[in-house]
Amino acid sequence: MSEPPAQPEHRLRYAYNTNGLTSHRLDDALALLADCGYDGVALTLDVAHHDPFAPELGRRTALLAERLAGLGLGSVVETGARFLLDPRRKHQPTLVTEDPAGRARRVDFLRTCVDVAADLGSEAVSFWAGVPARGLDADEAWRWLVDGVREVVVHARDRGVVCAVEPEPGMLVEDCDDWMRLALDVPEVTLALDTGHCIVSGRFAPEQAVREFAPLLGAVAVEDMPRGVHEHRAPGEGDMDLPAVLGALRAVRHPGLVSFELSRDAHRADTLVPGALETIRRMEMST
Repeated sequence: MSEPPAQPEHRLRYAYNTNGLTSHRLDDALALLADCGYDGVALTLDVAHHDPFAPELGRRTALLAERLAGLGLGSVVETGARFLLDPRRKHQPTLVTEDPAGRARRVDFLRTCVDVAADLGSEAVSFWAGVPARGLDADEAWRWLVDGVREVVVHARDRGVVCAVEPEPGMLVEDCDDWMRLALDVPEVTLALDTGHCIVSGRFAPEQAVREFAPLLGAVAVEDMPRGVHEHRAPGEGDMDLPAVLGALRAVRHPGLVSFELSRDAHRADTLVPGALETIRRMEMST
């Protein structure tokens, strides 16, 4: 009996988050990514890049979809803009804000992000839970979170969009175990795995998390990070074993975009955008 044909080596597809390109106009940022050889963009809807609250969102989204197609870029939609909803309070309101009107505003924003993702043909919409206020009853905060996520997921189901919830250190959904608890309550959510977060909090090593949750991954990020410190860094500037993570992603044949999220490095995007991709490709070749 003849041996089955060997599978071709799996090539990972890379994207760059626009929150690290805030000194660039969006069109210039997209052209830079395409010219450098990226496969897609992690689009953080924000005041500078495709503001979801500016006029004519539908028309602008249609034009953006044409631009992405013309450049050959895929996309995921990111929702972590710092001051988009409240110019005075970073990342507020959230899904666990005590004010019901604030929680509703976050849900409405996420529903809008789902609409943008649907119109762009994006792979997923990624979002997080938020940090509960000190002294807030944990069970009540969890109920608010589940209710909000369910509302977003129902809307996403109608639009054919994947919802990916990202564990963030210090938030109500802080690690992969918290995400598993949420997935039991809202089974349609996928995991937005920032592998760097795994060396900050949680029991899973980054490469272990990739293998453990491979069928459930809706979005993946691979920027580097110092161990125990939630600080996003360029590949090779932190403590994560990136070759091991890339090897795991290749082993599970992860089909989606793999993003860099370097929001504090917009000032050096001209060198970091090409440099990050060159570094990660060398690391990938070594696996």
